[in-house]
Amino acid sequence: MALPGIDFPGVGSGLAVLNDGKLLLCKRLKAPEAGHWSIVGGKVDHMEPAADAARREAEEESGLTIHSARFLCLSEQRVEADRQHWISLIYVTEDFSGEPQLTEPDKLAEIGWYPLDNLPQPLSLFAQDAVKALQALATS
Repeated sequence: MALPGIDFPGVGSGLAVLNDGKLLLCKRLKAPEAGHWSIVGGKVDHMEPAADAARREAEEESGLTIHSARFLCLSEQRVEADRQHWISLIYVTEDFSGEPQLTEPDKLAEIGWYPLDNLPQPLSLFAQDAVKALQALATS
């Protein structure tokens, strides 16, 4: 139960899908961060494990079948312009099948593969955190 006058952060989950050194990104049409490029992801439903939410959201948004994923990082986004606050668990996978398709044209304008060293801009805060974590893995 929410307390009067207190807003709580949402819980999100996302998936950094990699294919031959490229990251799957989609351009958002809705808040938070409309017009920004982001990894696939969304809200964790009540009682849904975050890893399952990442897989579900990725499949809904891309049309891919996700076979497995592992934890990548935690991300906290406070988007003042949209009055939204999210705590998100981000996962990573290269274990998928299918080709990405724009399956939610009401939410996403574009979807595609982008080289990690040449990503479209602007990137969402969510995607920025995923990219930083991927770069840290590559150098460790």
